[in-house]
Amino acid sequence: MQRLAIHINGIVQGVGFRPFVYNLAQHYQLTGWVLNNSQGVEIEAEGDSPTVSRFLEELSFSAPPLAVIEEMTVNLVNLRGDTEFIIRYSREEMQKTAWVSPDVATCSECLGEMTDPADRRYRYGFINCTNCGPRYSIIKDVPYDRAATTMNTFPMCSSCQAEYDNPGNRRFHAQPNACPECGPAFRLLTSEGTPIACDAPRKTRQLIAAGNIVAIKGIGGYHLACDARQEQAVSQLRTRKIREEKPFALMCGSIERIRQICDVSKEEELLLTSSARPIVLLTKKSDSDLAQSVAPGTDVLGMMLPYAPIHWLLLEEQDVWVMTSGNISDEPIVYKDQDAIKLLGRIADYFLVHNREIFQQSDDSVVRITGNKRQILRRSRGFAPQPIKISQEMPSILAVGGEAKNTFCLTRGSFAFMSSHMGDLENMATYEAYLAAIEHYKKLFSIEPTLVAYDWHPEYLASKYALSLPISHLGVQHHHAHIASVLAEHSIDEKVIGVAFDGTGYGCDGTLWGGEFLIADCTEFVRLGHCKYLPLPGGAKAIKEPWRIAAWVLYNLYGQEFAAFDIKLSRNLSPGWELMVQAAAKGINAPLTSSAGRLFDIAAGILGICHTIHYEGQGAIELERAGYKQYGQVLPYDISQASPYILDFMPTFAAMIEAVRKGRSVELLAACFHETIADAVVTMVRKIKEDTGIQKVVLSGGVWQNITILEKVVGILQQDSISVYTNELVPPNDGGLAFGQAAVAGACIRKR
Repeated sequence: MQRLAIHINGIVQGVGFRPFVYNLAQHYQLTGWVLNNSQGVEIEAEGDSPTVSRFLEELSFSAPPLAVIEEMTVNLVNLRGDTEFIIRYSREEMQKTAWVSPDVATCSECLGEMTDPADRRYRYGFINCTNCGPRYSIIKDVPYDRAATTMNTFPMCSSCQAEYDNPGNRRFHAQPNACPECGPAFRLLTSEGTPIACDAPRKTRQLIAAGNIVAIKGIGGYHLACDARQEQAVSQLRTRKIREEKPFALMCGSIERIRQICDVSKEEELLLTSSARPIVLLTKKSDSDLAQSVAPGTDVLGMMLPYAPIHWLLLEEQDVWVMTSGNISDEPIVYKDQDAIKLLGRIADYFLVHNREIFQQSDDSVVRITGNKRQILRRSRGFAPQPIKISQEMPSILAVGGEAKNTFCLTRGSFAFMSSHMGDLENMATYEAYLAAIEHYKKLFSIEPTLVAYDWHPEYLASKYALSLPISHLGVQHHHAHIASVLAEHSIDEKVIGVAFDGTGYGCDGTLWGGEFLIADCTEFVRLGHCKYLPLPGGAKAIKEPWRIAAWVLYNLYGQEFAAFDIKLSRNLSPGWELMVQAAAKGINAPLTSSAGRLFDIAAGILGICHTIHYEGQGAIELERAGYKQYGQVLPYDISQASPYILDFMPTFAAMIEAVRKGRSVELLAACFHETIADAVVTMVRKIKEDTGIQKVVLSGGVWQNITILEKVVGILQQDSISVYTNELVPPNDGGLAFGQAAVAGACIRKR
């Protein structure tokens, strides 16, 4: 006989782990107990030695599907002579190390019950079990018990309590367990908040079919929904939401419906049907029946399948709805009921609401497949707050992230806890939500940071917040953080050639970097090359109005005579352009940038594809679409002879302008531009490899969301037998910045 004390850490709360342990112990006729504590799951199991050994093996290999066992410690303890195996009440301890599960899409068993007229949960919009349902969005604290969630206001009825207490039931210790008798319920409201007596889900379907816009409260916040096939409804949503051209996310009632609209690979289907249920970016087929306003200017659609029970009640198999975040553009997602009518009442015609509180908001995650690998563009619902394993032990670090697409990161031991997508911190409501989320994470995971890592940009609100904290500080250069995020993901502990291409980041010389070739590890970097500095005429206005920087390029090449060229850019110059370009030529109100992202804006401006932009990256997205499936040639560009190598694309732009004036195809020239960028990156990498002997290349930054450039560069470098690494666990854009900041901070501390 022997008795083992077993401690398990990971995602083992809220995923049916205690019932699994209980039933396994019953199977092997062991005695003892299992409980949740603030550090995970604690077990004591007693029986004959061979049986206890088999029990221990099965704990690892037969765990519930949502469980993630990260660490298991086993110790021999004294025999107690228990007569049964029981689930004990949870115990809260001072040090909280338990993980929290992300919110999980409705499982097939629950769907079966919800669509069975004989089942007591037939058409119940809050059905869940230990294998699915809300987790992170409703948890206030750990250990994960009903009392520590927003379900604490819904006492279970006798039937639900019997399921909860029954070890053989799928809802044994399922904390959000509920039914129509005792659980949350939906109501339909007018835009003024007046209740409508009706079957709320059925009426909502009818309203959307009639062309209305409905705000729907889901798991992590509100969506704004309408029928994606009705042009008037979609256009009206654009106008009210103040979202002029950015594509809308779509939800379809079935994977078959998605296949009718888009090309779907096996890897993409696996993502669409995974328990995370993210928005997956897919290529639209030419014969789609969608409204034109769903995604103007792009053939890439963000598609998702239903993930909450209410979605399955609302959408039938052939339905396709716009399901965009419930907010005014550039503001955080609305998740509090008291804010919904006030903030969304001018957008939505009706509200489908429920009375289960959302404790922590969470946007939909956005993912794509490139080269059979996953690329996360927004890491949020379904992924956060699951931690990312890192190869080295870390002290308690808070990395505050950047200004746009913000996330933050807290570290403990060998794990990094990344926040959900927070958004752009220049919005005050987002900034306040960001500060609250940091405190929530610190409490939830019992992390009190001793060091804060931040971006060098002196005006970033996150950096100002970091510097206000009474702990040690470490500034991390923006592009070093991008490269470090990949190094930490792939456990690379050596110097690499890092190509950090993005829109903007504060450089060592006080200029705006963004087209960088670095030699870097997690502790330090050297800049061995970059794109040639160009001015931003009018400063930040040039980012929203790419015609400005395109006009400066033409002025630089041709002088004022370019205004007479018979091209779209020259015909649409805004009044006062002469003063603008002349001021920029003198360095007045024209900060210098080496940004690779701005190169795409210049090309889009020259080709007349995008004069002004209405959402981030629009010029690059529409340029990529224009060149899709075209075969271009490499245009001229220059590289200086000595390091640091300067990559000059003015010859590229000159060739494009001449070609446009000769009437060459815009689509062909867009393809030529992409070929040229890819060729230039490869040439620079080869030069730096020859100088340094380094064989590993890391690509990070928002520009690498451009699949055309990414796949061309990766393909050529791999043919050169160069190992190429990209982001797979965090976004390559600024949503992954905090992870890189934490990696740099941890490495610097270890080096000290």
